[in-house]
Amino acid sequence: MLQVGLTGGIGAGKSTVARRLHELGATVVDSDRIAREVVEPGTDGLREVVAAFGDEVLAEDGSLNRPALAAKVFGNDENRARLNSIVHPRVRDRAVELTSKAPADGIVVQDIPLLVENGMAPAFHLVVVVDADVELRVHRLTTSRGMDEKDVRARIAAQASEEQRREAADVWLDNGGSEADVRAAVTDLWHHRLLPFERHVREGTYPDRGGPEIVDYDPEWPRDARQLIARLKLAAGDKALRVDHVGSTAVPGLAAKDVIDLQLTVQSLDDADALAETLAGVGFPALPAFTRDTPKATDPDPEHWRKRTHASADPGRWANLHIRAAGSPGWRYALLFPAWLRADADARAEYEAVKREAAPRFADIPSYGVAKDPWFAQADSRAEAWAAAAGWQPPTR
Repeated sequence: MLQVGLTGGIGAGKSTVARRLHELGATVVDSDRIAREVVEPGTDGLREVVAAFGDEVLAEDGSLNRPALAAKVFGNDENRARLNSIVHPRVRDRAVELTSKAPADGIVVQDIPLLVENGMAPAFHLVVVVDADVELRVHRLTTSRGMDEKDVRARIAAQASEEQRREAADVWLDNGGSEADVRAAVTDLWHHRLLPFERHVREGTYPDRGGPEIVDYDPEWPRDARQLIARLKLAAGDKALRVDHVGSTAVPGLAAKDVIDLQLTVQSLDDADALAETLAGVGFPALPAFTRDTPKATDPDPEHWRKRTHASADPGRWANLHIRAAGSPGWRYALLFPAWLRADADARAEYEAVKREAAPRFADIPSYGVAKDPWFAQADSRAEAWAAAAGWQPPTR
């Protein structure tokens, strides 16, 4: 089962996207609808809200007077937190109940307006953000819903900023055009990313990576890495001593394959093996091969270089996860090299030239990797010399 978080600011058109996903076959769990259900007349939720805020939040028919409640909560952090403590646990429990009824091969889309504000992005395989220009959103809400413009702008200002949403977004859907345009974008997303992602998660497989194509440095790589790191930390819990962005995409300005490399630090590889099923469930199935780094010729014990490797099941974001024991040579090496390349512009340019020369000569990534081994053999002592001169040490937990 693939878990997708759907969010967007008020007036962005999230409902249009949710409706199209439902038409395509997704199980859509609407948090706003659930939030209304848990405070309907006769519910414990409504009784607790009245106890907290008084009878004046009740309408004459005994239902919740939402404008009256909003007047007490909007702009009052203490009251908003109190309301959230009543409503959010009930919404969460109901969402879990509805999700559990979805088929094992299903795609569950949780429509959550405050997903970013509540820091919920790491709990999903993928986060889809629907966005539109602020002025367009204001126009939509004042014309179609008859809302007061001042109130609309205050609500927009109180929600997450565009920058905060972009930080959380795996998919950014611009809904500033026609409804047909955004529906077409959702259809494309469904067929080319969500369906294959779900299948890979269910089968414990990952997409074909193709050949070693080198692309210019992408400033979005660090953000992509932060998103994946947050998911992995949540999934691995206390077995993850740390998770780091490593490899070429962790070096600003360096051309690389469009693949995010991450290192998950564990106490021992027994912990890595215990995490295998959990990591597969969040979209990082294990690779049966490549369980050992190439050891340095000076190391008499190749076992020092053992690791576990997982790959992202997401066809829209290639990533490798290397799991190594804290203090092992391979663990230190993975942290040292990007640190050295970030600090040494000449070494960075030299390595990029090696990559660009080697990549077109090979159709597969393993052969490309072997072709770079001579450069790494001579670069190792230079990296160690830099570490000694700079006083570099691997980061602690």
